[in-house]
Amino acid sequence: MKQYGAEFLGTFWLVLGGCGSAVLAAAFPGLGIGFAGVALAFGLTVLTMAYAIGHISGCHLNPAVSIGLWAGGRFPANKLLPYIIAQVLGAIVAGGVLYLIASGQAGFDVSKGFASNGYGAHSPGGYSMLSALVIEIVLTMFFLIVILGATDKRAPAGFAPLPIGLALTLIHLISIPVTNTSVNPARSTGVALYVGDWATSQLWLFWLAPIIGALLGALAYRLIAGEKE
Repeated sequence: MKQYGAEFLGTFWLVLGGCGSAVLAAAFPGLGIGFAGVALAFGLTVLTMAYAIGHISGCHLNPAVSIGLWAGGRFPANKLLPYIIAQVLGAIVAGGVLYLIASGQAGFDVSKGFASNGYGAHSPGGYSMLSALVIEIVLTMFFLIVILGATDKRAPAGFAPLPIGLALTLIHLISIPVTNTSVNPARSTGVALYVGDWATSQLWLFWLAPIIGALLGALAYRLIAGEKE
């Protein structure tokens, strides 16, 4: 239960920090942090939580990461579903807290997006469903390669949170204009449920694509890693 609690809290922090920066700070008049600030915020949530709970649960914070680590031979199958449930619940609770905060501002309109992921008319840059599918698969694949490589027993010890957090920052810098960046089904679910409508109808892509990408990343790393750890 300690591991599941850690995943709940860690995913809560990721959604509150990352999506909170997008909802509350990205477009603040005159002082907004913009895309770059949101990207950094997401990277910092993973970096800080990796040091805080990495020794407890591994700090997955993401169903696709848990699935990828299982496919990469790093995570037992019997913990997969409880981890995913804890992550999704943490994301939903964080989304609720963020909603309570954001709705305290006059004129708040959750239908504008609430940091939800989308494609087509709901892509920040108007990108198609195919563009969204491809970028989410490819970026999640490389995210898993970075995670598996940084946590390999042959890699320098104690530094894994840094490349993983920086990788997530880079991923957001690339893909916020395309999908608002998911690579994490829990993060997508945690805010989409409060928007409903288009956000929940497009949510399937932000489960399917990251999971496919994670499986491909695990396969790719196993192919290039060579000798067993």
